[in-house]
Amino acid sequence: VFLSLQLFGTIVWILVASTRIPLPLLQGWVMFVAVTSWFLSIVFLSVFLFGYANRIAVNWNQADFIFHGATFVFYFGAFLLQAATTSLHHLPRKFNSTTQERILSGREYNISIAASVRVSCTCI
Repeated sequence: VFLSLQLFGTIVWILVASTRIPLPLLQGWVMFVAVTSWFLSIVFLSVFLFGYANRIAVNWNQADFIFHGATFVFYFGAFLLQAATTSLHHLPRKFNSTTQERILSGREYNISIAASVRVSCTCI
């Protein structure tokens, strides 16, 4: 499970970072969740790989349940925000009274769809 979190978290991280980040408040949370979850899953995996789990007196089943529950909640929120960003792609963004462009270009729209799908896969 940790390896899938790292794989999908890395893909989300790359996909969101490859766009212009037109809505920093929404996509900033997606990046925060992806990076934080990725880092914490590496720390959690390292604890088990290097044998520190035997030395630390913690209920690891409960810690694992809490970690994955919190990760699910955060990734689900990130999925909703990424999907909301993707759904706004057709709206024009005005820079001044004469210049308009879409919030997401065609390429960024496709990347945002892929990021939304990856975030939903990480949720599951």
